[in-house]
Amino acid sequence: MKCFYAPETEAHDPSFRLTFGQLGRNAEQAERSELLRAALDHMGLPVTAPPEAPRAALEAVHTPAFLAFLETCWAEWQAQPGAGPEVVPNVFPRNATATYPDHITGRTGWHMGDTSAPIGEHSWMATRRAADCAVAAADAVLGGDHSAYALCRPPGHHTSAEVAAGHCLMNVSAIAAARLRDRHARVATLDIDVHHGNGTQDIFYGRDDVLTVSIHADPHDYYPFFTGHAHETGEGVGEGFNHNHPLPRSTTDNVWIATMEEALAQISSFEPGALVVSLGLDAHENDPLQGMKISFDGFRRAGALIAAAGFPTVMIQEGGYLSPDLTTSLESFLGGFLES
Repeated sequence: MKCFYAPETEAHDPSFRLTFGQLGRNAEQAERSELLRAALDHMGLPVTAPPEAPRAALEAVHTPAFLAFLETCWAEWQAQPGAGPEVVPNVFPRNATATYPDHITGRTGWHMGDTSAPIGEHSWMATRRAADCAVAAADAVLGGDHSAYALCRPPGHHTSAEVAAGHCLMNVSAIAAARLRDRHARVATLDIDVHHGNGTQDIFYGRDDVLTVSIHADPHDYYPFFTGHAHETGEGVGEGFNHNHPLPRSTTDNVWIATMEEALAQISSFEPGALVVSLGLDAHENDPLQGMKISFDGFRRAGALIAAAGFPTVMIQEGGYLSPDLTTSLESFLGGFLES
C-alpha cells in the first residue's frame, strides 16, 4: 500500500485554543505526525513525498476566495497593529443578510467557523501539502492500486467549501473524493472520526454522485453540535445520499462495528467506483478528547471490515490526538485492513 506524507506539514503547530472560556494549548499539534509516522515505520510501510497537486484539484472543492484567504491571511493579519502570532476570528456573520467584507478581521470571521483552527505563518504551506498527499493517494488508486493512505495534517473534514473549523483547514477528504470523481461516476465517503464530518457533508449535501456516510459521537452533546443528526439526509438531487449514524459517547466496540456494517451496506447499495475513508482515530478509549470508547481491537476489526467491502480505497488521516496510543491505533486499523 502506498503511503504519502509531506514533512512540511509539521511546520503547522497551532497554539491558540479556547475551551469553556479558558485559553489552552491547541490539540492539533505537530507531534501527531511523529506518532502516526511511527506506526508506518513499525509496519514497514515507506512514505513518499507527494508532487504538488494542480490548483484545479483544490478548486474542485473550495472557492477561490477561501483559498486566497488561506494563502494570504497570515501576512495581512501581521500588518495590523498589535496582531497576535496566529489568525483567530473574533466576529462571525450570523445575520440572514451578509456581505463579503474587505477587512482582514471580517474575512477571518467569514472563512473561519470557530476559534479552534488558528492560522500561523506556515499553515498555508502545511494544508497545501496535506492536500497534495490526498490527491497523490487518490491518483495512486486511480492508477490501479487497490488502496493508499495519506498522512494529512492539518485534517479537513470540518471544513466546508469556504469555512474552516475544528482544527481543519482544507478539506482533504473531500478533495480526494472530488479527484476520484474525475474517473468514477459515483464515489462514497465513510467518515469514522469521532466527530461528525460536517464540512464534507456540507460540500456534497446537494449531490447524488458522492455518497457521504459518517459514524460519530452524538452531536447533541459533542462537537460540532449543530449537524450530524440522522434526519440530515441531503437536499434536492442529493436527498437520500447523506447518512449520519450518531452514537452515545459510551459506545464500545461491538455497537461501533455493527454500525459500521450498516454504513458499509449503505455504501454497497450505492455501488461506488471508489471509497474515501476519513480515518479519524479519536474514537479510541484513551484519546484525550474522550468521545467514545473504542479499543485497538475495535480499530483492527474496522480495518478488516472496510477491506472486506472490496472497494478501491483511499484513506485520509483526520483526527486522533496526543496519546501514546495513537501509534497503536493506526497500526491496528491498517493491520486489520492489510490482513484481510
